[in-house]
Amino acid sequence: MEKNWVKIFTSTNFYQSEIVKQMLTGHHIDTVLLNKQDSSHRNFGEIEVYIHQEDFSRAIEIMILNQLNI
Repeated sequence: MEKNWVKIFTSTNFYQSEIVKQMLTGHHIDTVLLNKQDSSHRNFGEIEVYIHQEDFSRAIEIMILNQLNI
């Protein structure tokens, strides 16, 4: 992964990570999902959401204002 990407969210549930991604994308913040789950056993590993470092403060604010309690 390129430099200047920071992890903003981690979950073992794909849908939770996708909700965070879609919310941030809807506010024009580039996001990347990195799926680290085992391909044969979905119980192991996590899905991580990454954003550009310069968008971090704005992304946190959006998550708080939307009361994202995932």
